[in-house]
Amino acid sequence: MPKYFPVLSLFLFLVSACTPGVNTPDLGGLYNELAMHEDPNRNPVIVIPGLLGSKLIDLDTGDRVWGTFGLGQVDPNTPTGARQFSLPMAKGKKLSELRDHVEPDGALDRIVVNFLGIPLELNAYYNILQTLGVGGYRDEELGMAGAVDYGKDHYTCFQFAYDWRRDIVESAKELDHFIKTRAQYVQKETEKRFGKKMVKVKFDLVAHSMGGLVARYYLRYGAADLPEDGSLPKLTWAGAEYVEHLVIIGTPNAGSMDSLEDMIHGASIDSLFPHYPAAVLSTMPSMYELLPRARHHPLLRVDGQPVADLYDPELWKNQQWGLADPKQDPVLKLLLPEVESREQRLEIALDHQAKSLRRGRQFTTAMDLPAKPPESVKLLLIVGDAEETKMAAQINPEGGIRIIKTGPGDGTVLRSSALMDERMSGHLDRRLVSPIHWNQVHFIFSDHLGLTKNPAFTDNVLYFLLESPLN
Repeated sequence: MPKYFPVLSLFLFLVSACTPGVNTPDLGGLYNELAMHEDPNRNPVIVIPGLLGSKLIDLDTGDRVWGTFGLGQVDPNTPTGARQFSLPMAKGKKLSELRDHVEPDGALDRIVVNFLGIPLELNAYYNILQTLGVGGYRDEELGMAGAVDYGKDHYTCFQFAYDWRRDIVESAKELDHFIKTRAQYVQKETEKRFGKKMVKVKFDLVAHSMGGLVARYYLRYGAADLPEDGSLPKLTWAGAEYVEHLVIIGTPNAGSMDSLEDMIHGASIDSLFPHYPAAVLSTMPSMYELLPRARHHPLLRVDGQPVADLYDPELWKNQQWGLADPKQDPVLKLLLPEVESREQRLEIALDHQAKSLRRGRQFTTAMDLPAKPPESVKLLLIVGDAEETKMAAQINPEGGIRIIKTGPGDGTVLRSSALMDERMSGHLDRRLVSPIHWNQVHFIFSDHLGLTKNPAFTDNVLYFLLESPLN
């Protein structure tokens, strides 16, 4: 799972220790005039957070399932906490039908950790909102909450909160509804302020981590679902009707080793957080959609040969990974309290795992299809390449996996994954080979969340949104 306590990279430490200082741009001087200019043709922005980036609330109990940390946070190792944090499982039902009463409750722009009764506040996606604020964008949630007084200015920035546990395609379909609703609002405000009726509204999307996958699926397929027969949806670029610029920040376009490792071993984010059991995480379809691509050889067998198919249910069953791990049965008892026998619990769990793996394969195949977006759409990738990042693992004879190789990235997402670099598959081209047609790529020497704190992030994103030529 993403690390919420970034550390300073060795490179930045050496730079600060060995040089008199690094000049940074006067961002206010560069963008103040553009920010103050009221332009009815400026696209509003939608910020899309990544995995763990939206707060979750249980509508039945009012409990904050995710978004309260320290004292009072939900513990996934308790019966109630495990069922709240996980997703339901049942044989004979589609993943889309397996719903609970937990809903998104706003984007997690800041983290407040209560340690020994003392609240500690850490910036998370607030850095993105600050960057957009420099550019004159006004955030809807901050305005509605009274955190910022925008006066009579209408909002030009929106946060899209979604349930990051669920299938990414479901989230893309919700994004479609969100965009169309906000487009109507912007049309009314534009008519009120500028006298222009029924203007065609286009948005710029700024998406972090897994949020980039939500945005990319929407851009390619709009609100279309994955076909039930396992085939691929028709690539229509339906989202291009509403999207002009897409900024993707540290997105695992070719998957992340963290997802595989967490579903096998569970995840411990930090000492202030509880351990999240493998079985709980393995109920989430999104985790399977974040798996690294087998063609890039991220996992080796005991004999050193690459695993050919990470989405093979028999592989997970034979290796006793995730929901197939017999040591996870105490957790399955918490998740399935009405099921008395161990055999029945395992049967339900294996069925859920197989459905999630099939869905994950279908999703990644649809996302990996090479295609050039319409000329009206521009893609900017912000990627880190200064942190050692998990790259390859090997199956342990005694069970589980162990990391055997690291590569450049942001500590969570490999540089090659963000780029979707197919040279990892054996291509010998010196130039980048990727199914994604990037218009611009910028490298930042920071970790996964630190990418958005860097002044270079602010400078490049605002240039891309406010000044870069449209054609």
